[in-house]
Amino acid sequence: MAESRAERKARRALIEAAEGSEEKKSSKKSKSSQDAKGKSAKGKAKAKRPGSRRNEDKASQTRSKRSHKDRVSSARKAVDPKSPCSIMKSCGGCTALNRPYKKQLAAKQAAMEELFAELCERESIAVDPIRGMGVTLGDPGKYPAPRGFRHKAATPFAPGKEGAVRCGFFERGTHKIVAVPECPVEAPGARQILNGIAREAERLHIPAFNEDKHLGLLRYAVIRCGWRTDQVMVTLVTAQRDLPHAQEFFEAVAALDPHIVTVAQNINGRPGNAILGEETRIVYGAECMRDQLLGCEFDISPTAFYQTNPQQTELLYQLAIDGMDLHQGDVLMDAYCGSGTIGLCAAKDAQNKGIGIMLLGVERNPAGIADARRNAELNGLTRSAWFMVDDATDYILDAADNNERVDVLSIDPPRAGSTPEFLEAACALKPRRITYISCNPVTQERDLHQLLDGGYCLLKITPVDMFPHTDHTETVAVLSRKSASKSFIPVSTSPKDTGLSEEKDQPTYANIRDYVQKTHGMKVSSLYVAQMKAECGLETQADRSGDKKQPKCPPETREAILDAFRHFGLIGEDETEK
Repeated sequence: MAESRAERKARRALIEAAEGSEEKKSSKKSKSSQDAKGKSAKGKAKAKRPGSRRNEDKASQTRSKRSHKDRVSSARKAVDPKSPCSIMKSCGGCTALNRPYKKQLAAKQAAMEELFAELCERESIAVDPIRGMGVTLGDPGKYPAPRGFRHKAATPFAPGKEGAVRCGFFERGTHKIVAVPECPVEAPGARQILNGIAREAERLHIPAFNEDKHLGLLRYAVIRCGWRTDQVMVTLVTAQRDLPHAQEFFEAVAALDPHIVTVAQNINGRPGNAILGEETRIVYGAECMRDQLLGCEFDISPTAFYQTNPQQTELLYQLAIDGMDLHQGDVLMDAYCGSGTIGLCAAKDAQNKGIGIMLLGVERNPAGIADARRNAELNGLTRSAWFMVDDATDYILDAADNNERVDVLSIDPPRAGSTPEFLEAACALKPRRITYISCNPVTQERDLHQLLDGGYCLLKITPVDMFPHTDHTETVAVLSRKSASKSFIPVSTSPKDTGLSEEKDQPTYANIRDYVQKTHGMKVSSLYVAQMKAECGLETQADRSGDKKQPKCPPETREAILDAFRHFGLIGEDETEK
């Protein structure tokens, strides 16, 4: 399949680029060491003790049968004192931590260029230089060694001997926990809090969860640390709601760090690797923690999505915002919006430039939408931002069926990418610009082909290094409609000329919007049209947002829409305005 080919290509390029320099080094060492080994072989053979239980052949067989587990254990024992992390060989998280950052970026750049080669050739563009932490590939001078950038940290718990509670990282390829005294890529103090949780659980005899036997209580802990703020939020994942010494435990966790503002308990009794369950309750402090991105304030609840590396998140979002090219009166749809961070940053940026837009955010996670609505209020955008709980594909299909207006579409889907149905509907809506943020460039490459086939051209694609020292890369793609001018339905002065029957047909939202644009010179959102229909007692689509704080239609827009209603005979000429 195309996806697996692309995956293999990306992985191969990454590995080759990452290992190229190491091969050069090892080849020089091997030439000098082979002679030495050959000369010393006889001497070593003579030096063997005559009473040894294993002869040379048997020893050779034993070495060849040594398991991967044994090799990992040996590697862990032989810790390099110069290594930036004492457990990097067993942890397996930061596989490139010992490599110079410039070489890491070069490897990721090569992988992205190979992955997107066909698209770039098709569109006659090149992949932009990767944007690293504090540097862009190609910049002169010394490159930094990124540290302390992960503002989200987590640990599993496992039972130890005599009631001990163990925590850390899973050893590479196993469910064996490796203790982590500190982690160089996590926010300062994060690991100390996680280790402190294990100590308090052990002190209060709260047993760690055994994954094999499905026994015990404490499964995981997840913490978030503010970037622009000092606030910390802790989420404790337990197998059941009731815990021994629960209140004492929660208070002890809150006391581990003075910056902890929230402690939440998430209940997950299901087998499997999923960290979070469906039930979450606040057991100490505020309902949310607060952080800032691009000058906007954001409340983050325990289960809502929020980027792990906020420094690079600002860079990622700014690239997307620049690609949107927002104009006065635009309708921006933020699909897979999470806590509304991308859309609200874009709306705030437009507002600061004196550009008024309407923001529509869609997200299936109710906790994320609750955060998004709260965040709109925090940033003074309640009159221009509307968020609703819905599946992004379902919503955009309905929007396309009703010929809804979307001028700019922003999408940030999960790792699986978007769906063919979503992309088809997106093309049908004909937004002027599409910005596509991806945490999985392989699925993004697949999706971009469908968007290009649907009438779009690829303006640029920019890799962003969200997670240094790993093989992970995120990308921002900017697309433009090949025909920049949207085809509006012409509206004349009579229903008959518009193709509407005075007796049977009702004007569509597009008819109303186009009339307002032609007659009054303003663009209006379908959201305002629906609001005015409801106000006038006219039939409208069901409101699926559940939002009681809907943005109010401005007076000038209200009058223009009412004029359109009168024009199409939906209300009388002498209809009293409400």
